[in-house]
Amino acid sequence: MKTAKPKTFAIGAILATIMMVSVGSLHLENNTVSAQQNLSSNDERLISVTGIAMTSIDPDLLVVTFGVETQEETAKQALDTNSKTMNAIVKAIQSTKIVEDEISTSRFNIHPVYEGHEDPLTKRWKQELVGYQVTNTITVETSKLDLAADIIDRAVTSGANRVDNISFTLSPEKHEQIKDELIEKAILNAKTKAENALEPLDYSIIGVKAISLSEFGIPSPPMPMFDMAYDEGFAMKSSRTPVFSSDQDVSTTANVVFIIESIR
Repeated sequence: MKTAKPKTFAIGAILATIMMVSVGSLHLENNTVSAQQNLSSNDERLISVTGIAMTSIDPDLLVVTFGVETQEETAKQALDTNSKTMNAIVKAIQSTKIVEDEISTSRFNIHPVYEGHEDPLTKRWKQELVGYQVTNTITVETSKLDLAADIIDRAVTSGANRVDNISFTLSPEKHEQIKDELIEKAILNAKTKAENALEPLDYSIIGVKAISLSEFGIPSPPMPMFDMAYDEGFAMKSSRTPVFSSDQDVSTTANVVFIIESIR
């Protein structure tokens, strides 16, 4: 009976040792499988290509911004003078077949005007209120591109003393149409470039890892040429304003990362 206890202890120790070895082996196998899986997932072969698409299109929207600045002794006088002149301008441009829905106010402002001078007694610089200035700017947006020169001439003749902008651009509808077409062409261009680069290497495309699209941009339109002069009475004289529209080159890019494999 006394010799049986050490045998039992020895057998238990052996079993515990076997279990530890088995657990250790299992842990090692799991680590090996995990390492193999990580190696497999990170072993992708990739190629990054930038595709380009460009087109030349005719603008379909004319945008003209012009206005009137008036200055009088009081704010009311300045506003009345400005409103009278602006009403005449709107009436004049509407005679060119521009409708009310194509005209909008883009800026309106009333602010005091000061003049500075040095006090002869105190030698201090003082500012004196000399009047009020009213600025009223309107924008014409129309698909009637051939009316650009007439709109400017009628506006200036009727009292407009500032022309801030004239541009030929794309309407929102045409913008979206061109954008969708160029994105598709840019991606196809990237695919063609990738295929041409992989062909002599005996590789082929098997998937797409990522796509990055650039902003769709339109270059700044050319400004019109003005032939204007002012006489001593600040009256504007002008010949017919030459305004020309032209095709616009529009482009976009798409960067595509392709997954590839060897075909050997």
